[in-house]
Amino acid sequence: MLGQRGELPSLASRGIWDAVVIGGGITGAGILLEAARRGHQVLLLEQKDFSWGTSSRSSKMVHGGLRYIAQGDIQLTRHALQERERLLAELPDLVVRMPYIFPIRQGRFPGRWPMTFILKLYDALAGIRDHRWMSRAALQQAYPGLNAQGLRGAMCYTDALTDDSRLVMRVLQEASLEGATARNYTEVLAIKAQGNGHALTVRDTETGASITLQARQVFNATGLWADRLSGTPPVVRPQRGTHLFVAASRLPVRDCLTILHPDDRRPVFVFPWKGQTCIGTTDIDHRDAIEDEPHCTPAEIDYLLKVANSEMPELHLRREDVLATMAGVRPIIASGKGRDPSKERRDHLVWQANGVISVSGGKLTTFRQIALDALKAAGLIDAKAHREAHQGRHLRCFKHAVPSPQGLNDPLRGPACGAELQAQAEWILTHEMVVHLDDLLLRRLRLGLLCADAGESLLLTLKPMCQLHLGWDEARWQWERARYRDVIARSYR
Repeated sequence: MLGQRGELPSLASRGIWDAVVIGGGITGAGILLEAARRGHQVLLLEQKDFSWGTSSRSSKMVHGGLRYIAQGDIQLTRHALQERERLLAELPDLVVRMPYIFPIRQGRFPGRWPMTFILKLYDALAGIRDHRWMSRAALQQAYPGLNAQGLRGAMCYTDALTDDSRLVMRVLQEASLEGATARNYTEVLAIKAQGNGHALTVRDTETGASITLQARQVFNATGLWADRLSGTPPVVRPQRGTHLFVAASRLPVRDCLTILHPDDRRPVFVFPWKGQTCIGTTDIDHRDAIEDEPHCTPAEIDYLLKVANSEMPELHLRREDVLATMAGVRPIIASGKGRDPSKERRDHLVWQANGVISVSGGKLTTFRQIALDALKAAGLIDAKAHREAHQGRHLRCFKHAVPSPQGLNDPLRGPACGAELQAQAEWILTHEMVVHLDDLLLRRLRLGLLCADAGESLLLTLKPMCQLHLGWDEARWQWERARYRDVIARSYR
């Protein structure tokens, strides 16, 4: 298990690492796991917190991606659907199958029959049959507030929801049980080729201490930051996607509604998540500094409220109804063709220079297959093993039991309180390498996104637990509380 952060010098005492993975999002975690399960001594270093970036700010969906079929990317869709089915089977507490409803309107593309064809192909690629036509009467009975103009019915199919940040933690826990090591708030300052390997200059961002580590292989899985360590011309196009969280009582949905924005016909999802309702996402070029925590603009809030109000006009959602905003920046591999952000492909790319394997792009769902491609590029698996692992639908990815508290991982269960919250926090503080209060409230428990007060009313419950497990005195607690409030004010409200 991950436990607490060890002292930085202990990493050097391990000698030469077989591989060091830089980046603690889902891609880096996947590489760590796949390398560790093959017996390699492997270390992951993350400059901020695990899943701090894109991997805690996604649309929370484990899905094949219907639009990738429309773009002609059948292979990406097939791989994603295979991985979706694997995760549904292996992590039923964390990845849950959900109905997705796509309203069909008279005279608007796509109509019923094009959608039927696409969904037949979608199910065939997944190896299931799980789509059906929903009549107008049934749709209006389920969602009486839906805009009735031109409404003919809906196509209903299934995909899956998850808690993306908790999925990253689950992969890291699995890797740890396979013998891997991971450490957050540890920045790699420089990589220098040395003999048959590399020397890495590493700094603890909390203490300022630095050391040099030796590794035979280095994986650069830093997402948005990949260009900085790759040693090649830039390939990443940062694209921001924003989501809104509103109270389920204001926007009650039981399914994932896929609705088209009236301005640009982009699909936007409205879905239940952790006891509240999420609306998203936008898709625009991100031009702010990638070191800064991204935030949602007023224009993005208006854009998402407009699509919800156009589809359910009786709601009259306003900015005051927004509990929290969540802005994430996707590391899209640029086509160089000046495409609209929404039309860029979602493939991942693995490339290398100076012996460093870089990987960026791709989808949350396909993290395992991205990792296999990276290991093949590094020569840690051969072509036969790579092919067998890609095609092996019956190979288990998660082999170890991780006894996390009840309800912690469930993407549909609301925020915990009382004894349940205490049990969850106790387990997290013991097993998940919390360094700051925002690690706990935003990424481990998700209270900052789900509570109207960002979890402020629960701090009295959490304070003694943080002080006990993390050794915080009163001054440190007050500093952490102020830090958390500042993060919330700047990036989540």
